[in-house]
Amino acid sequence: MSLKKFKVGDIEIGSDQLFLISGPCVIEDEKIMMNTAEELKRIEERIGVPIIYKSSFMKDNRSDASYYMGPGIDEGLKILDQIKKTFGFSLLSDVHYPDQMDACAEVLDIIQIPAYLCMQTTLVLAAANTGKIVNLKHGQFLAPENMIKPVQKVESVGNEKIILTERGFTLGYNDLVVDPRSFYHLQKTGYPVVFDVTHSIRKYGIPSADPSGGARQYLEVLGRAGVAAGVDGLFVETHPCPSEALCDAASQLDVTKLEEFMKPLIEIHHTVRKYTS
Repeated sequence: MSLKKFKVGDIEIGSDQLFLISGPCVIEDEKIMMNTAEELKRIEERIGVPIIYKSSFMKDNRSDASYYMGPGIDEGLKILDQIKKTFGFSLLSDVHYPDQMDACAEVLDIIQIPAYLCMQTTLVLAAANTGKIVNLKHGQFLAPENMIKPVQKVESVGNEKIILTERGFTLGYNDLVVDPRSFYHLQKTGYPVVFDVTHSIRKYGIPSADPSGGARQYLEVLGRAGVAAGVDGLFVETHPCPSEALCDAASQLDVTKLEEFMKPLIEIHHTVRKYTS
């Protein structure tokens, strides 16, 4: 199926080039952010997979009001802008409120709509109206074929720069399951599809700092399944010391392990594209 193609920086989204979205779940102190970016740049150069830097300036969907939510929009965008200027990464961050869009559009290259908010019409239209690429995360509560609805909202204002990201579906209580049929339905929209591997292993109802709050043992098999299903990009949150991360400590991947994690996925991607292009 022919996909819509568009560029972010030097990356052509929707082409045969696998791309990666990576970075800490939420913006922490500047040193952690810059160290992660420096390592990601080295990995990008070694494995030849372009990277979009992702980190959230604000996480307004934490399960407990006492949990760290990020530095906020002003400080967060300042740090992200510094990363862009220092390392040349294109930037992605999630945006929760329509009144944040103008400031975000000045710094971000891709605006992400959080999974919980993918059906919020005012928010989705505000993102679309910036003219930026919009990454719509598949809501855990929504049948994958129904993601065409937020897609159509973005299209309604003339924006056809859309990415769809799979991150698992709520099945039973506090458990996420990735159904490979979801990749098929998302691809049928005609837009590039990304697989958010690290969010798909989160265990709801368990604090993210608790080691049982994520199931890292499934990262490799899920990543391989998603790439074999033909996704265009991967979303892997990384951190220099995941156990000390202020958000999603049980599911982020140690950034020093990212290169080895990606190598077999790159090979699978090449094989899939060889026989399907």
